[in-house]
Amino acid sequence: MARQSYYDTPHWKALKAAALKRDRYQCTVPGCGATRATSRLTVDHIEPRPRGATEPTDKDVLHNLRTLCKTHDNQVMQNSDGRRRGGGSFTVGGCDEDGFPIDPNHPWAKRRQG
Repeated sequence: MARQSYYDTPHWKALKAAALKRDRYQCTVPGCGATRATSRLTVDHIEPRPRGATEPTDKDVLHNLRTLCKTHDNQVMQNSDGRRRGGGSFTVGGCDEDGFPIDPNHPWAKRRQG
């Protein structure tokens, strides 16, 4: 018999539902604004859980989860070596009504804040 994936367990399903509710069903990346009405959302572990673990671990707790849209999840998804793409950093595309980047990490936005 095949082992059940952790992501098919009642524990994960309840934890995922709690994270989505806490995050108001929207991407938690500042400036993103994607919601379940506009994008496919996923719940991501901030600190990755051990690969292949089929039981809950110390990483499977609400404060270690965040809701991401598909775009931001793809930006930081783990590679096969366990490291996150892009060094784990997010980018947000687009500009505000004044033409400044909405990405809070963009150098122009940082100058504007300071």
